[in-house]
Amino acid sequence: MKIAKLRIRNFRDEVWRYWKKHGRRKLAWRKTRNPYRILVSEVMLQQTQVLRVITKYKEFLKEFPTVQKLARAPLGSVLKVWSGMGYNRRAKYLRDAAGIIVGKHKGRVPKDEAVLRALPGVGPYTARAVRVFAFNEPDVLIETNIRAAFIHLFYPSVLQNTGIEDSKILLIAAAAAEGQNPREWHWALMDYGVHIKKLHKNPARKSAHYTKQSKFEGSLRQVRGAILKSILKDIPHIDLRGRYGKKYEAALTSLSKDGLILKKKGLWKV
Repeated sequence: MKIAKLRIRNFRDEVWRYWKKHGRRKLAWRKTRNPYRILVSEVMLQQTQVLRVITKYKEFLKEFPTVQKLARAPLGSVLKVWSGMGYNRRAKYLRDAAGIIVGKHKGRVPKDEAVLRALPGVGPYTARAVRVFAFNEPDVLIETNIRAAFIHLFYPSVLQNTGIEDSKILLIAAAAAEGQNPREWHWALMDYGVHIKKLHKNPARKSAHYTKQSKFEGSLRQVRGAILKSILKDIPHIDLRGRYGKKYEAALTSLSKDGLILKKKGLWKV
């Protein structure tokens, strides 16, 4: 795929213009270079909107200001602070990752991508995001907002361009990122993508990797959350069986499989 330099330059200029006027520089995780805090923010931002993360991020770091304190914390304490964020296995992964960082890496979040990806809950994107935002390493990031930005300009035809692979976008993204400050460029790119999604009904829907989030109401996620909340508050949750039926048992099984709950003397505990 041949990428026109002028087109790349025009795109880059447009992204920087938007960042200069509307960039979200005040987001707390954009004011730090602390790798632990950035890891926390990236795990929180997985499948969760920025507005929901803003408050919870501050609460979490107030309770667990260092990777050492998170590593020592009981799982129940971590889940209580995490409550309301959803996808609670992320909290367990983050705590488990903290334990590995303390035990194997002397309390320092690693910079190497392969080592980062070996941590629980850290996939390719999260590993590269930590490298970019904590260490300013020149990786190229792809997530929903970035996809929207590139697809909108470089794949404008809805009829002819669907199922667009990240491998194609990455070629353009690498060209656009060349010579830019990795950290600030990706902040700008993400914010520009958010802007584009609002204006153009989310061009990222044309991506081969786009998945529409399932409804929360009545979902297994909802039942899992209700059960876990009851257990953390030491409130009987047996009445949830009548409300949710078979999903109640399925939720207990999945929570247990994820290591979020276990049975002690016939009772489910964290």
